[in-house]
Amino acid sequence: PVTDGSRELHSLCAQLEFLLQFDLKEKRSFFGQRKDYWDFLCQGLARCRQEHEGIHFVTSLDKLKTPVGRGRAFLRYCLVHQQLAESLQLCLLDPESLCEWYYARSPFLSPKQRAEILGSLYELDCVTFHLAL
Repeated sequence: PVTDGSRELHSLCAQLEFLLQFDLKEKRSFFGQRKDYWDFLCQGLARCRQEHEGIHFVTSLDKLKTPVGRGRAFLRYCLVHQQLAESLQLCLLDPESLCEWYYARSPFLSPKQRAEILGSLYELDCVTFHLAL
């Protein structure tokens, strides 16, 4: 199993975060706080009208104060529960939402690249992750 001490885990999480932040449009909340991929994921999963246990879990953690911290915790939760590919796929279903959140260079806007990314993430479902949440 992959644990918190794994170099591969840190590399994987950094690459996932890079993908989710690459060409992300700058958005601000009502109070001026910069939105991040966490906000994109929340909106995408809420649009599916499914309460995602990962979102609920992360929002219940009082120690997490920033969107980036919440996003990282969500990625870890999804890896442990083998839900990363499915969760991301639900967020990538709506082309209008993708265009609202990402500029044209984002790999999520290319059907071929999106399929390749999701295919790789689905392969991670075979990997056991034992991470501190």
